[in-house]
Amino acid sequence: MVTDRVGDFIIRLQNAAMIGKQEVSLPYSMHLVSVAKKLKELGFLAHVEVKEKEDGSVKKNIIVTLAYDAKGQAKLRGVKRISKPGRRLYAPFTAAHKVKGGTGARVMSTSVGILSDAEARKQHVGGEDLFEIW
Repeated sequence: MVTDRVGDFIIRLQNAAMIGKQEVSLPYSMHLVSVAKKLKELGFLAHVEVKEKEDGSVKKNIIVTLAYDAKGQAKLRGVKRISKPGRRLYAPFTAAHKVKGGTGARVMSTSVGILSDAEARKQHVGGEDLFEIW
């Protein structure tokens, strides 16, 4: 059983990108689906799909496809978990700074949903800093 679903999610994505894997399968969670959709908007993922398991059970999986550039390198280079289950970190929109000079993004869980750092600054909304991705 995994206690940190978001941490497990981003580490699975990073490991898959490091070995050049195309797809990653994850346990289903509405929160992870919204994070995955945000990463798709940011360009780190190419496709997000929710599938039911083939054995006929009620459980679902999230299938994400990583995005690669023309040279065949993954667009996801690295991740850093900020807020953890043992230490939740919250930030106002003024503290949502650029990541890696604007080439990366900080993903935040806010009252209006999952937002990137740029969207949080634009909408003047703060929240929990989930992770940085570049």
